[in-house]
Amino acid sequence: MHQHDPCAVNSLIETPDSSPVSGRVVWDPVHSLWNGAMLTATLSLGATTFSLGALAVFVVTTGATLLLGHSVGFHRRLIHASFDCPPWLERLLVWFGTLVGMSGPFWMIRTHDLRDWAQRQSDCHDYLAHRRPMAVDAVWQMHGRLVLDHPPTFDLGRIGRDPFYRFLERTWMLQQVPVAAALWLMGGWGFVVWGVCARVSISVIGHWFVGHLAHRRGPQTWLVCEAGVQAHDVPWAAIPTMGEAWHNNHHAWPGSARIGLYPGQSDWGFRFIQVLERLGLAWDVRTPETMTERAAMLRQAKSC
Repeated sequence: MHQHDPCAVNSLIETPDSSPVSGRVVWDPVHSLWNGAMLTATLSLGATTFSLGALAVFVVTTGATLLLGHSVGFHRRLIHASFDCPPWLERLLVWFGTLVGMSGPFWMIRTHDLRDWAQRQSDCHDYLAHRRPMAVDAVWQMHGRLVLDHPPTFDLGRIGRDPFYRFLERTWMLQQVPVAAALWLMGGWGFVVWGVCARVSISVIGHWFVGHLAHRRGPQTWLVCEAGVQAHDVPWAAIPTMGEAWHNNHHAWPGSARIGLYPGQSDWGFRFIQVLERLGLAWDVRTPETMTERAAMLRQAKSC
C-alpha cells in the first residue's frame, strides 16, 4: 500500500483497463447463506426467546459493536486511517468490527474501497451506485457480489500482512462462537438469539438500508467535483449508525475522523475518538480544518 492519503482509496490499484461500469452480479453463497441463516433464526426464534434481559443484551451488543468496531475500528481507523492509535487498540477495535458479523477485515476494506473508487468516476455499475429499486438492491447487496469485466487490483499493505487480521479474515463467522457461549452462560438461548442472530441481522440489513438511502435521497451540503455518484445525509439514522449516516459529509471529507460536522449532527464515533485522544490513546486526529487541500474538490450543493 502506498503512503496514506486520507482522501484517497488507498488499498486499490487502478490498472490501465480497469473500469467500474461493465460487469455482472452473481450469487455470493458464503454471505448469502450467513445472512439468511441469521435472519431466519431471528424471525423463527426471536418471539419465543424474548425477554427484557434479551432486549437489553441486543441493544448493548449492537451499539458496542457498531460504535467500537464498524464505525471507529473498521471505517475511521482501518480504512481511512483518520486517526492513529496503538497497534493493540487498533486490533481490539477491528475485532469488534469483525463481531458486527458482516465479514472479515479484508473483505470489508475491498468492498468499501471498490465502491468508493467507482463512485468517484464519471459512471459506474448500478450495483456500486445503489441505482436499482430497493428490493433489487437489497438482494444484490446482501446476497450477491459484483464481478467486473475489468477490475482493479488491491494491495492491503501492512494490514494484509498482519497475522491477526489474516486470522480474523479466515474465521470471521467463528468469532461469534465465544460471544454466543458467554451469552448462553449469562442468560440461555434468549441471550444468544438476541445477542448474536438478531444483532447480526439488524446490523447487516441496517448497513444496506442506510447505504441505499444515502445514495438516493436526502439533504446535501456538498457536491464532489467530477464524481458520478453523490451522497446524501440520512439524519434519522445518525444515532444508530454512530454518525456514519452523515454520508454527504463523508463523501466531501472522506479522511476526516469527524463525520457529523455541523451543529445538531450527532457523531458518537467521533466523540469516542475524542475520549481516546484525551486518554493519550489516539493522536493525529484528522478533521476538515486540517485538510484544506480537499476543499478544491468540493462545491456547495445549493450553488449547483
